[in-house]
Amino acid sequence: MSETLPRLRQGLDFLPSPIADSPGLILRDSFRYSQAVLLIPPAWVPALAFLDGSRTELDIQTYLTRAAGGRLVLLEDIRQFVDALRGHGFLDSKEFYQLRDERHEQFRQALEREVIHAGTAYAANAEELSLQLRRDFRIVPPEVSPLSRRLLGVAAPHVSPFGGLASYAAAYRQLGPDLSDKTFVILGTSHYGSPEKFGLTRKAYRTPLGRAEVDVPLVDRLARKAPNAVVLEDYCHAVEHSIEFQVVFLQHAVAPGIRILPVLCGPLFESFQTGTQPDTNPDVAAFIEALAELAESEGDRLFWVLGVDMAHMGQRYGDRLAVQAGDNRMTEVSTLDHARIDRVCAGDTEGFVRLVQTNQDELKWCGYAPFYTFLRTMGHVGPQVQGRMLQYEQWNIDAQSVVSFAAMEFFESGRGQ
Repeated sequence: MSETLPRLRQGLDFLPSPIADSPGLILRDSFRYSQAVLLIPPAWVPALAFLDGSRTELDIQTYLTRAAGGRLVLLEDIRQFVDALRGHGFLDSKEFYQLRDERHEQFRQALEREVIHAGTAYAANAEELSLQLRRDFRIVPPEVSPLSRRLLGVAAPHVSPFGGLASYAAAYRQLGPDLSDKTFVILGTSHYGSPEKFGLTRKAYRTPLGRAEVDVPLVDRLARKAPNAVVLEDYCHAVEHSIEFQVVFLQHAVAPGIRILPVLCGPLFESFQTGTQPDTNPDVAAFIEALAELAESEGDRLFWVLGVDMAHMGQRYGDRLAVQAGDNRMTEVSTLDHARIDRVCAGDTEGFVRLVQTNQDELKWCGYAPFYTFLRTMGHVGPQVQGRMLQYEQWNIDAQSVVSFAAMEFFESGRGQ
């Protein structure tokens, strides 16, 4: 009797092949445990649905043979297909767990967080990258930036830099070297992290522009105050872009050797089920209280940066219909986005949460957790935070799907313009 096959593991990206001469489905590992990128031919794509932990080789053979009009698909070919997935760590099998454990240990042992997205999302050469940021993003750091001294922080996208060019520029071109004495608390979306958890690392972030040191005493204070909410040396830092992109822009605008406190904010799913504020969860509450204590004690020594995108709409994100930036559906999304942005700018945490919880966050705002963490933290500290939107954009990440995002700035009440 044929053995039950393992299921496809979580954390895989499924993308249509962009090459007309090589149609099919692209499989890659978003966690980068495996470096393989596999092309699944169209005839074999349905076989992936059979890898659910309850089917056998014979089940796949029966389906594919029928789909081929009765032409027999050999068991040998099915075994090769399954073995290729298994060998590259794409199945929930011992091969995957071995790869995962090795990569986690490598990250734990690493002296710094290595650059990941240089050469793909932005230039890998320091001179070329600086030129891109000055020429394309028009970020020319001023000698003195009086406005930035009145800022509490900014929010910028974490979408592909050239997809969000205008928003990145709006957020960062007002910052300058006069902020180099700050510690930049970067709250980034954790796309792969555990819900209701916050990922920290003591490792410096390396980019083509230099090495951004981590304020280790502040990391340790958070880990000590909220141990159940913190994932220390979180592997997600090794693969995430939401913080890396902010580090690159800060290094260019402020100084290559900036000091950072990088925090990956896991999704706040529990509150969708309960309809309550996320910090009803005691672990989330403990982390926000610890972050607020830190904000109060460090005061103006901190500068807050949120690496956040907003709505995710279209087929790539599980919607039935394809969408285009600016079409009727995305015009509706813009209205809903702006309603949420207005609540963020008003410092109205509860109103913001109510809008997000409506229809279980139909807009799929991946920046919800960083926004909430920031607003709730500031609410503990004292003067109400106020914000202002600088730029709003929608961008087709592919032909059927759109991401929205914005640039924002934040002031303490009474410190704005």
